[in-house]
Amino acid sequence: MKIIKTLSILLIALFCIAFYPIDGYNITGIKRLKRLEKTLDSTITEYYLKKGSFKKHDEVNLWLCEETVSTDSLMVVDKEFQKEMMSLFPSKQGYGITVMDITNPEKTRYAEMNENRGFQPGSVGKIAVATAFFNELRRLCPEDWHVRQRLLRNKIVKSGNWGLYDHHTIPVVDLEKDKYVKRTVVYEDEFSLYEWLDHMLSVSNNGAASIVWREALLMNIFGDEYFNLTQEQADEYFETADRRLLTDRAIQLVNQPLRDLGIGHDEWRLGSFFTNGPDRYVSSKGGSIGTPKGLMKYLLQLEQGCVIDEESSLEIKRLLYMTDRRIRYAYSPRLNNAAVYFKSGSLYSCDKSKDTPCGKYRGNRYNYMNSVIIVEHPDGTNYIVCLMSNVLSKNSAGAHMYLASKIDQAIHKRNTQNNATTTIQEENPDVGED
Repeated sequence: MKIIKTLSILLIALFCIAFYPIDGYNITGIKRLKRLEKTLDSTITEYYLKKGSFKKHDEVNLWLCEETVSTDSLMVVDKEFQKEMMSLFPSKQGYGITVMDITNPEKTRYAEMNENRGFQPGSVGKIAVATAFFNELRRLCPEDWHVRQRLLRNKIVKSGNWGLYDHHTIPVVDLEKDKYVKRTVVYEDEFSLYEWLDHMLSVSNNGAASIVWREALLMNIFGDEYFNLTQEQADEYFETADRRLLTDRAIQLVNQPLRDLGIGHDEWRLGSFFTNGPDRYVSSKGGSIGTPKGLMKYLLQLEQGCVIDEESSLEIKRLLYMTDRRIRYAYSPRLNNAAVYFKSGSLYSCDKSKDTPCGKYRGNRYNYMNSVIIVEHPDGTNYIVCLMSNVLSKNSAGAHMYLASKIDQAIHKRNTQNNATTTIQEENPDVGED
């Protein structure tokens, strides 16, 4: 009995066990998850869900939290791994990437290319919004995660102007009537904080991102009063607030958690809301930028449980778990069986005076596409990739998917070889270092 108890404690320490995703409706109240639960008994066929999308709540873990070390000590280039990764790129032009193989947490491998180059992060910036939100949530309830979770589930907030306007749709589920539609956010929409977070990350809704940022701002302003703050009180505050002071406060609160993680101003920052609706209350300031190095610093510390605190890191990772349609980098067939924690972002612009081709996701003025992903294979192969690109006149979705397959293949090949070598050494004690 004592051995079993000790083993249980060790397992908890090793994996920092988390909570959901698809089976997390009872905890979160996210109605999208309740509908997806039906896929488990084939009541509904979700043809786009991959095998790796069905991890249960107790199977989502943090992998580097047992012994936290600095990102600088982890992000040291492994020359052989670097050579392997760089050989996958036909050209370095227009790309920036960082790759960290964490299959063996005690012997990680790192590679980078144009790691300090700045890209417009697009929707990847929504991870910064989620981080700011959870930072303010911790300030409200520093000692009790369950109180935070109850607030996430029970507090219902309205879109209003902040959620307007965005072409991205959200899933609207009526459980009582068993109805499901996808549509854009409208002024009267009301969802729980958990559901707005889910709308922001699972389907990358811009309106939801502005609303989540707004709620972080309200927590920062009202403190404990936020628990009972009404929509009317919040709306009245914004209508009368000093625009300059409110802008400074909004930009500070969304970027400071990144600085606290050691991510520099020019490595990752967010300077504007994601929809035009907030323009009547706040301004843009400082611009937005992301680098492969800054994003890797973040994801490593997420895996260490250092983003806000361990509970918040776990929750952000759960919210990034792909239980919706996979796109771009995550669409690679090689990742079908893997659990992926993913965010993609794009921003493009056309210059009609140029002769070069231009269209949707094929900008000839600028054409940003970014993918950040944590990949966890059933065989224990785990790694992190932050890929950013600005390749003009070309839809880079295919290129990202191609690179995803090649990177996965290379990491699997190396780890398979290492495992084979280890097995030989264990079977033959005479084989080893001199």
